[in-house]
Order: sequence, then C-alpha cells, then structure tokens
Amino acid sequence: MTARRPRTRALLASGAGLALASGLALTGTAGAHTSDAGSTTVAPAGHYFAATLNGKATFKLGPVLVTCTVSGSQPTAGGGDANNQIPAAPANHNDSGPVVSSINSPTYSSCTTSQAGVSATVTTSGAWSVAMQYGTPATATLSIPTGGLVVQTSGLVSCTVTAAPDASADLAATFDNGAPSQLVVTDGAAPVKVTGGFGCPTATTSSLFNATYDITDATDPSSQITVNS
Repeated sequence: MTARRPRTRALLASGAGLALASGLALTGTAGAHTSDAGSTTVAPAGHYFAATLNGKATFKLGPVLVTCTVSGSQPTAGGGDANNQIPAAPANHNDSGPVVSSINSPTYSSCTTSQAGVSATVTTSGAWSVAMQYGTPATATLSIPTGGLVVQTSGLVSCTVTAAPDASADLAATFDNGAPSQLVVTDGAAPVKVTGGFGCPTATTSSLFNATYDITDATDPSSQITVNS
C-alpha cells in the first residue's frame, strides 16, 4: 500500500484575533444534512471505526501556534455502546441523505507551542457525531456539542478558548475511500469565545481548523470503511 502524504494545513487567524483548531471540529455549514441529498451507504454495516490523526493538528492562539501530534477518536472498549459504530443494516443506508454515527469525543496530546514560556492543553467533552454523505467528493459533517472543545493556554499568556460556546457547531469535511480511508477538514470555520487577562484576544468570535484523520475498521482491520451510494 502506498502511503499518502498528510494534508493537514496550518490554522490561520480570523481577523486580528485568535484562531482555534482541533481535530474533527466545527463550521457553520450543514450541507450533508440537506433533504435533497442523494443516497448514501456506509459500510461495513455494524462495524466499529477509529479515527487517528495523520500528521499533526495545529491551533493558532494569537501569536502562539499550538501543535498536537497525537489525536483520535476510538470506540468504547468492548463495544459497550454505539459510539464510533456504523449503523446496522438497513440503517447504514439512506435514500436521500447522510448516514449518521455518534462518536466518542476526540482526544489531544503531545502538544507543544511556538512560544517559550507558554504551554497549552486541549480538552473535549460531550456527545459528538459524524454524518457521512456520498457524492463527488463524498463529504462528512462533524458535529461538536455546545462547549465540546476547550483550549487553555498558561504561562506568559493565560487564555481559555471555548469552541461552539452557545450552540452545537458543524465542521464540513471530505471523505476519501482508501486503505485507509481519510476524513479531511480544510479551513473549517468555528465560533469561539475567548476569556482571560492581558494578551487574550477576547474580541475574537470565530476560528479556522485543518486536519486529516485516517478512518480504520476497528471490528475487522483487514476491511475498509467506505462511503458509497
């Protein structure tokens, strides 16, 4: 199998303020949920899937660039719930729209910053989901619950950045069938709320996100997760 080059791109600040990014996160679009969408089948039906960061996730917090090299969303140990699971047939097919799966909130670690004396942590929580829609290209809509992602900086700059502060938010992505398949977020826009003292861009209300995740079959590693008509 030929390895594909990660397509994660750096986050850019929105206006003069703070830009936030995370893996699997948020924009105001919900194109995958339109009622006139074509049919979608996600396979294999009933299988669990994992999302693993390919490359790195970057967060631009004012003058500080936060880079995390470990991130992912894994099924619950033992398959004790329906998170990270393709619906069983026939629910893995939709005649006129996306197929939706709940997912465990992604985790982030091995994070560094570009500025001496400033450290950062990324935490997530709540009920996340992903909706996959067949098309050219196939797309995905990743939904974050209210307040479901928080970036906290400390040291010389101490700020709290909360994504989707007032309501759940959607992040548009593309889905590429392959071995492994990939979910790619390109310049996803998200609402944010910034709090903190001196140096925190508290007037900033939006951000951008870029990341690539490998989507693999956790039930049968020899199989691939695919989105078709």
